Amino acid sequence: MTSLTELAARLSKAVADRAAIEPLSDEVPGLDVETGYAVQAMLREQAGPTVGWKLGVTSRAKQAQVGVHEPVRGFLSGASALDLGEPLATAQLIQPRCEPEIVFVLGRDLAGPSVTAADVLAATFGVAVGIEVLDSRYRDYRFTMPDVVADNTSAGRFVVGAPVGPAGIDLRLVGVVLEHNGEVVATASGAASLGHPAAAVAWLVRNLAAQGEGLRAGEVVLSGGLTAAVAVAPGDVVVASIDRLGSVELACR
Repeated sequence: MTSLTELAARLSKAVADRAAIEPLSDEVPGLDVETGYAVQAMLREQAGPTVGWKLGVTSRAKQAQVGVHEPVRGFLSGASALDLGEPLATAQLIQPRCEPEIVFVLGRDLAGPSVTAADVLAATFGVAVGIEVLDSRYRDYRFTMPDVVADNTSAGRFVVGAPVGPAGIDLRLVGVVLEHNGEVVATASGAASLGHPAAAVAWLVRNLAAQGEGLRAGEVVLSGGLTAAVAVAPGDVVVASIDRLGSVELACR
């Protein structure tokens, strides 16, 4: 039987080699989500300081499509954060794709098994536009849900704009536009993430509570991709714009 250590090592090697691998489930057909999170926890221990969390599969339509009933979560390492204006070095990644996100910056600690979206908003210092750079370690983004959980939900890089206070902004209704090389490639609203981005973060807090964890003041949470992700290559420019929150531009080299 393949051990958790071996599975984590396989993913770590893919990152180091910048070379895609076949899904873990090809060799471990009984791989389940619980095992995926155990592998992810091992990668988290090796990742150095973390700065927050990210959510995946927050679209109800996507959940139905892949046969799951709740999102998945991953961690954000400090090393994966890009500063505003810093280009994305695509050669450091395997198969990068960009998607727009509403990002929450926590103003105080938040934990517990019954946290609601209203609790999340009350604990939020600010919300911001973000671009998440996905980078699956699996060839052609072919994976099962346990595979993607083990692979830290395809976390690659991320960039976050300046946060603004959430008061008076209905995050369900804000318009989202993703541009790729000057062309609008996708649009959405904030409701694309579990009906309300704060509801997605509340799910995260409740999920972490089951593991004896929670969110800490200052952490950031990527509340889920709001459109389909667009593949990027050197020379590309991606811009994410969200009503009331502003825009973030990411150049690729």
